Amino acid sequence: MEYRKLGNSELEVSAITFGAWAAGGWMWGSTDRKEAIEAIQASYDVGVTSIDTAPIYGQGTSEEIVGEAIRGISRDKVQLLTKFGMRWDLDSAKGDFAMHTKDNNGKALDVYRYAGKESVIYECEQSLKRLGTDYIDLYQIHWPDSTTPISETFEAVSRLIEQGKVRYAGVCNYSSTQMAEAQQIVDLVSNQVPFSMVNLGIEVETVPYCIENNKSILAYSPLQRGLLTGKIHPGYSFQEGDHRASLPYFQPDFIEKTNVLLDKIKPIADSKNASLGQLVLRWTIERTGITIALAGARNAQQAIQNAKSIDIQLTAEEIETINRLVDSF
Repeated sequence: MEYRKLGNSELEVSAITFGAWAAGGWMWGSTDRKEAIEAIQASYDVGVTSIDTAPIYGQGTSEEIVGEAIRGISRDKVQLLTKFGMRWDLDSAKGDFAMHTKDNNGKALDVYRYAGKESVIYECEQSLKRLGTDYIDLYQIHWPDSTTPISETFEAVSRLIEQGKVRYAGVCNYSSTQMAEAQQIVDLVSNQVPFSMVNLGIEVETVPYCIENNKSILAYSPLQRGLLTGKIHPGYSFQEGDHRASLPYFQPDFIEKTNVLLDKIKPIADSKNASLGQLVLRWTIERTGITIALAGARNAQQAIQNAKSIDIQLTAEEIETINRLVDSF
């Protein structure tokens, strides 16, 4: 495994980080707790020391699973990355309405993007309990909350850092303008944003800002939620409750167009005895400005496959070939 420091911090994370959204089951059509725990432990055994989760993933389920999976591992050997600011458990509506959804038991939920000071402090305490730890390595706002001043939100995070409950602050889905504003309150080390071969939007503004200001980019959905594994074809049948079925990326025309791209890069994967998914992950962390790639897994086999993408060695010429195909997608 390769390890990379976030921003100008002392926090070193694995270049392939375990993404624990699917482990929580929510929006992925269910979870198998035992398999999710085994997936995290298997990835740790092959060098993936960093795990990214969030309270909203299964409404606490993902964090609990992560906590259970790392029990017995020396705490300083793993890096826990979690988030705040997506509330499903408020007594009354606060913040920006995010979505109507259902929990893992089919119960209707309304989710709000809310990052008021008292909420940030409360969420941190709940996450610490679920994770079974007394500190979080990287604490990230999950989505912007337009109803709360950024200064208020990050004053709360700054207090948590002073108390030793959080080591470093990060953001997710923030624009460069929002990052600059938050930076005035606390030193940010990273921005977690969507990035993949078929979703290069962050390269316009976010990547240049982060490079210039020494902030790391944590790429989420680098496999475009499974689309870039080459296993999705037009007419693919999703489990009930799987959010992907309604996304533009998973409509027949887009799947077909994506698979044409994958067919073009497959010879490179074949020459490395690697799967398409492994090649995509390796390319992602070679792309300018990208520090780490978050990769989810439903079982130990998938987790190990993701981790082994680090073993692929790409020549400058191969990277250039893939870049050319991706840029013209």
